[in-house]
Amino acid sequence: MSGAARSGGTGRAVTRTISEDPLGGTVRRTVLPNGLRVLTEAIPTMRSVSFGIWVSVGSRDETGPHSGAAHFLEHLLFKGTRKRSALEISSAIEAVGGETNAFTTKEYTCYYARVLDEDLPLAIDVMCDLVADSVLEAADVETERGVILEEIAMHDDEPGDEVHDLFARAVYGDHPLGRLISGTEETVTPMTRAQIRDFYRRHYTAPQIVVAAAGNLDHATVVELVRQALHGTPLDTAPATPAPHRPATPAVPTRPAGTLVEPKETEQAHVLLGCPGIDRTDERRFALGVLNNVLGGGMSSRLFQEIREQRGLAYSVYSYASQYADTGLFAVYAGCAPGKVDEVLELTRAELARVAAGGLTEAEVARGKGMSKGSFVLGLEDTGSRMSRLAKGELLYGDLMPVDELLARVDAVTLEDVNTLAADLLARPMSLAVVGPFGNGDFATA
Repeated sequence: MSGAARSGGTGRAVTRTISEDPLGGTVRRTVLPNGLRVLTEAIPTMRSVSFGIWVSVGSRDETGPHSGAAHFLEHLLFKGTRKRSALEISSAIEAVGGETNAFTTKEYTCYYARVLDEDLPLAIDVMCDLVADSVLEAADVETERGVILEEIAMHDDEPGDEVHDLFARAVYGDHPLGRLISGTEETVTPMTRAQIRDFYRRHYTAPQIVVAAAGNLDHATVVELVRQALHGTPLDTAPATPAPHRPATPAVPTRPAGTLVEPKETEQAHVLLGCPGIDRTDERRFALGVLNNVLGGGMSSRLFQEIREQRGLAYSVYSYASQYADTGLFAVYAGCAPGKVDEVLELTRAELARVAAGGLTEAEVARGKGMSKGSFVLGLEDTGSRMSRLAKGELLYGDLMPVDELLARVDAVTLEDVNTLAADLLARPMSLAVVGPFGNGDFATA
């Protein structure tokens, strides 16, 4: 019996063409008998391929005492399998000039490689091996524990990053979305190999995994190579339980608007002012993208012009929206001299109130729509971004929205859509997170 017939479970794989994208290549999707999904975008004009394995598990899937398990596991999977040592994993890809890495988020984990098209079989074999069949040696657990503790300490020395985590805690409190992806010294230090291995085997099952690739490739060949690479691993025999995307959950609890300050003797203060937003499936997300662009999405935005260009109060000021399966965040960040924080916050609150009450203009909405469409299309100029788009569409939405349809959805946003959203979102009570030479009593939430 051939490897293709043995691997990926028993039964027949189901393949369909998703789109013939005029802005890219042909997108195809195959579901293997064990539930693992493979998506590819064939772009014959490229000489490279980006290949990723995406797992529907992140830090929000951890219990409090095991905070940081998903990130710890991400590190450990590169440390060796039954077939390869850690050195053999890294040297195999580097020997052909490729690159490989991984990252953990609050809702998923990704392992990826970018190689020449002719080296795609090697990349698939190596990446599938490390994700499916890591041995998690006890000695490696201890080595990586030290590495992760150093990473946590390094993060504490980056106040511009730390303030974002502080803001998440200000909004979500002890909910998993309010915790650090890396975990803390208190949770990482006592974590055992058995606990990490249990997390690995419970969450890294075939139906929870999406394999995505984009570049100069053939879909059927990619599917065959994935099936062969997974043959004989725990993923080969994983139960085929449906898992199209993260299921809906009860409303995520949020804390009453308040202020969190991390006192730190920094030369620059870092502030985040914001509120709970909308989830990623909310139909208003396209209007939110337009609103965010106009408020703080670029050098022409209201906040940038008012705070930096006209008054010179901050070097960096911007707004952003984060969206999850069942909730979201909207916030404004500024980095400024400690003595200018009060003025920056006053101007920010005034601008948000102004837009909430009076809305945007037709010209601003047109500019915001143009920014959304341009940034999206320009962001698809490389195989890595196209591979990520395939995986996120499948993993987070259960489907891939064609480029033309997405652009049409942005075009369909009206002035009324944006202003109605602004009146709701920007009038919500705002939480404040600050990292700098202050105390908790130095600020009051307006």
